[in-house]
Amino acid sequence: MKGHGKCLCGSVDLEVEFTSSEVAVCHCSMCRNWMGGPMLAIDCADSVKISDETSVTRYSSSEWAERGFCNKCGTHLFYYLLPANQYHIPVGLLQTDEAFVLTHQIFIDEKPEYYEFKNETHNMTGAEVFAHFEQEG
Repeated sequence: MKGHGKCLCGSVDLEVEFTSSEVAVCHCSMCRNWMGGPMLAIDCADSVKISDETSVTRYSSSEWAERGFCNKCGTHLFYYLLPANQYHIPVGLLQTDEAFVLTHQIFIDEKPEYYEFKNETHNMTGAEVFAHFEQEG
């Protein structure tokens, strides 16, 4: 499946491929600080093509990840997991006809009480997420 997205000012165009229409929600404090709420993202592995990397700022938010945004308009473009060479794209950025489905939530232990998603999902705490990545690595 393919999709594309553009930042608000049009300086950055992303062409992406994804194998699943599953959306993940991250409730970690960094994502909530960065996004202004939880991050709803689709896994695009390493299949992201960025039209103008000079308009992208990559912020190293941890030893294992970068967060990318347009340095002209500030649009959040991706969360990039360094060890896995894996891009997670905010699902709202993508322009596609794909019917996305919310399937899992991570850092559920950091989710504030003031919002709740109604559908059933697979939920993982922060400790479970880190344990999962240690098993894969």
